Amino acid sequence: MRPGSRRAALCLLLVLLLAWHRERAAALTLSTSSRWIVDQAGHRVKLACVNWPSHLEPVVTEGLGRQPVGAIAGMVVSLGFNCVRLTYPIALATNASLSSLTVRQSLLAHGLAETAGGVEVNNPGFLDLTLMESLKAVVNTLGEKDVMVILDNHVSKPGWCCGDDDGNGFFGDRDFDPDVWVDGLASMATIFADVPSVIGMSLRNELRGPRQNTEDWYTYMQRGAEAVHAANPRALVIMGGLSYDYDLSFLAARPVGVSFAAEGKLVFEVHWYSFSDARAWEAGNANEVCARAARDFERRGGFLLARGLPLFLSEFGADLRGGDLRGNRYFPCAAAVAAKHDLDWAYWALQGSYALRQGVAGMDEVYGVLDWSWTKPRNETVLSRIQALQRPIQGPGYGEALPYTVLFHPLTGLCAAASAAAGTLELRPCNETDAWAYAPPSSTLVRRDAAAAGGLLPCLRAEGRGLPARLGTKACGDALSTWRIASDSGMHVAVDAAPELGGGTLCLDVGADGRSIVTNPCACLRGDGTCDPERQWFKLVTSTRRVARTPLPTLA
Repeated sequence: MRPGSRRAALCLLLVLLLAWHRERAAALTLSTSSRWIVDQAGHRVKLACVNWPSHLEPVVTEGLGRQPVGAIAGMVVSLGFNCVRLTYPIALATNASLSSLTVRQSLLAHGLAETAGGVEVNNPGFLDLTLMESLKAVVNTLGEKDVMVILDNHVSKPGWCCGDDDGNGFFGDRDFDPDVWVDGLASMATIFADVPSVIGMSLRNELRGPRQNTEDWYTYMQRGAEAVHAANPRALVIMGGLSYDYDLSFLAARPVGVSFAAEGKLVFEVHWYSFSDARAWEAGNANEVCARAARDFERRGGFLLARGLPLFLSEFGADLRGGDLRGNRYFPCAAAVAAKHDLDWAYWALQGSYALRQGVAGMDEVYGVLDWSWTKPRNETVLSRIQALQRPIQGPGYGEALPYTVLFHPLTGLCAAASAAAGTLELRPCNETDAWAYAPPSSTLVRRDAAAAGGLLPCLRAEGRGLPARLGTKACGDALSTWRIASDSGMHVAVDAAPELGGGTLCLDVGADGRSIVTNPCACLRGDGTCDPERQWFKLVTSTRRVARTPLPTLA
């Protein structure tokens, strides 16, 4: 090829690459429509994210010493996540002596020769990248896997988060100069403005401590938001609240005022863990505690959804080893709230272990989706609960002619649907659910998406203690087919049993096989703090997602 032709070909290739880059950027440009995050076609994009830290002392993305970055990104995808909330310290953008360190230099400076050796084996190209270049490489790898990225400013000074007195808590603290912070946000927004996979920036993680106050929150959070939007108007701007991102209640009286409010780029974030109500989850009645916690979630942030503002549950999670009582009770409750609102969310966390956390090399992360070696899921059973929340069930682009009800079982992350055995129900993946018609506070549960004998719609009926709940078309509307919510949690679905069936109240329950759906006397409704009701928790969730189920067999 002649030099002129070669140059022309290279120019054409460059033009095509730039066009491809612009198309990908356009495809991943998100905005808000009322409470929903949507794409350019106006269809909902549900954020089902996982947190992946890069903010600890070495400022190296966790796991690079354990697995190749492409393999980790591949695991993110295979586990069903479409997004990563990638954390960083503001010092990375404002302290040139830090950002110019290489990965090798930073790891060795922190006594992490073994981790450096692991990076050399798994990600050799990273060792001599600067810390900023390393973060960019992780973002680019996620983008290659079509994983969206939210850059989260977790701290100012690199280190574990969080404590009231760690110097990183609130504007004006020892390590938290608000002017430096705004400059850092602007720098990060500029650096990643042309990276298609970066769809949003979270301004600051878990504001906290004795200095916190709403006046400074409005002053500086609005400044930070304006700086990010000016540098990258394509990105969603995500604002957290006070008290470790637990409290956005002050927005009920005074909304945020930013110049780009009409452009659909502002999102709010909130956190929720069991340790905010630790003693209650351990000692209280789980139904009553869940009811209080759900009401508190509405008060401190959930109310924004009703006002047409997007709310991102950017951290929630639990000990995945299975032995934590408070976590075991909290998580199905949180999952039910997330399903009820069909929230965008980010699970804490991806990492199975840390290079260095709080002075301990190789510390295990018991909340981590991956195991200590980053090779496989830590707990497949618990993982299914997370994956049940990954698919959108409401929002623009997911419209049925009429909304319907889903019977979601948050303990397992499965949903109630007709089984192969005629007339019975079983737990199935929620993408195989049935559409139910239910009118609170008390009505039949009718399978709306399939007609049975004579064109009648089948309703659900209790047959007795320990017996399968059955679908049929006879006697719909009598006492044994009229269901109500019987507990404070709103998740005991009950009928009043006739005397010949032993009387009392029967609730939907999971059979001994762990899959069939039966009725049993309602358990743990109130008072008893030693009782665990989660097997009987079924959340009636409204959905508009299209149902694809096979017709029912003929029913009596």
